[in-house]
Amino acid sequence: MSALGRAIAGLVAALSMATPTLDRSPANGVLSARGRSGPAEIEASGGVLTLASRSSQMILVPRSKFTMGSTYDDVVAALAECQAETPGHRCDATKFSDETPQHTVTLSAYWLDRFEVTVAEYARCASLSRCNALPLRDGARRFDHPSYPASLVSWEEARAYCAFRGARLPTEEEFERAARGTSGRRFPWGNLYNSRVSNHGAYDWSDPLALVGGNPTDSRDGFVELAPVGSFPSGRTPEGFMDLAGNVAEWIDDRYVPHYDEGGTPDPATRRPGSPTRVIRGGSYESGPLSLRGASRDEAFPNMRRPSVGFRCAKSRD
Repeated sequence: MSALGRAIAGLVAALSMATPTLDRSPANGVLSARGRSGPAEIEASGGVLTLASRSSQMILVPRSKFTMGSTYDDVVAALAECQAETPGHRCDATKFSDETPQHTVTLSAYWLDRFEVTVAEYARCASLSRCNALPLRDGARRFDHPSYPASLVSWEEARAYCAFRGARLPTEEEFERAARGTSGRRFPWGNLYNSRVSNHGAYDWSDPLALVGGNPTDSRDGFVELAPVGSFPSGRTPEGFMDLAGNVAEWIDDRYVPHYDEGGTPDPATRRPGSPTRVIRGGSYESGPLSLRGASRDEAFPNMRRPSVGFRCAKSRD
């Protein structure tokens, strides 16, 4: 190779190390360490791009239109399931009604983390004094594992970490679009519940506002509590998102509202007002099947900390 050729090759190598890369290349149909998409995934996602960098892995979701929320028939069916599986007082007539009315949303393109933010990633922010350290002391030391999702984090702390990365928390619309796709599947992996593809609980007893511990976990999925992120590759979405159901429930940017607007919701550039509580999505290792659905919603005060609540980051496409 000539001197000029070697210089050009060195420049290309330096640039590739300094900047994120958009990667469409196949990797035998499976996710590689750099987050590449295989042919089947590219086909199912309509050519969704993966952003791979040393600090994070994000997936670009293209501008799209999808149906958000549940029909009233869906709510009645979920209520019947709930009453059959859990103590009746947890399944009153209002449960799941906050998933209505079903409506159409058009979203601009956005980036979303492939994985939940890990303890190791969050620790880098704390080491630079840009984030509060996680309170992983005493009994919480069991959650201090580099590959576990960062938990026991408040909404403000999750928001601060995402800002540290030049990102933000996702909106409800962005989370549900990633979890359900444009086809409106019931769970991130498809329409049928599968107990082997997520880190879930035994029953749908979630109540993050009022309950202090005590939710029944289910070790049959291989983990009594938290699992390393990405431990359930069979539960990923066609676009490659991991753990959008189970492991930790995830903080969302939005204030909670008890029902959607009849005429639909705006693009994330214009947010609606709501209650003092913030939305939580995705269910956790304490959650049963009904809370793992892509349409399921929860709320909590922004200063709440639970080992079953974490987050991932999003970013609007420039």
